[in-house]
Amino acid sequence: MTAPPGRRERKKAATRQKIADTALRLFLDRGYDPVGIRDVAAAADVAVTTVFSHFASKEALVFEQDENFEHRLTQAVTDRAGEPLIPALHREIHAMVRHCAAPDRAPIRHMIDSSPALRDYEDSMLLRYAESLATAIAADPDLDRTPTVCRAVARFVIDAYAIARDAADPETALGEVFPMIEAAWIARGFDEAAQA
Repeated sequence: MTAPPGRRERKKAATRQKIADTALRLFLDRGYDPVGIRDVAAAADVAVTTVFSHFASKEALVFEQDENFEHRLTQAVTDRAGEPLIPALHREIHAMVRHCAAPDRAPIRHMIDSSPALRDYEDSMLLRYAESLATAIAADPDLDRTPTVCRAVARFVIDAYAIARDAADPETALGEVFPMIEAAWIARGFDEAAQA
């Protein structure tokens, strides 16, 4: 059982969230490009160094759930307790899509789509997710696949997220894409459900 976070960790997490919320409000009010890190720091009543101790770049302020999403994806592989891989990933991608495609996130999506810097950052972030996911799949001894298969399936899963997030009906999109991913996974190995 994990111990609850201590006072220092809670304070650090609260500061991080305050910075992210402040940055997002400023970006949506004034536009992404005109707002600088100094503006965010001043509005959040923290030092510029404090902003950078929580976020590596201005772009990272927009994607404040980045590390959490990456961690949850790899956990979907490592913590699935006998559940077949693709359904476990489908469930996690569904949760990510629900978060990112929620109606209140539409202005943020528009801001990202309108900014080359944010689109580039998001592209590199999704590539990193795919690499982390491929590494987690390859490391699981129950999922005896080649590194190429692990990387391909990880990329398919991350692409499914991007396709569904931008679809008019994200749930239907995931429902269409994931059976194809599962068929490809099974075609290149064994049916985990049959082996259980």
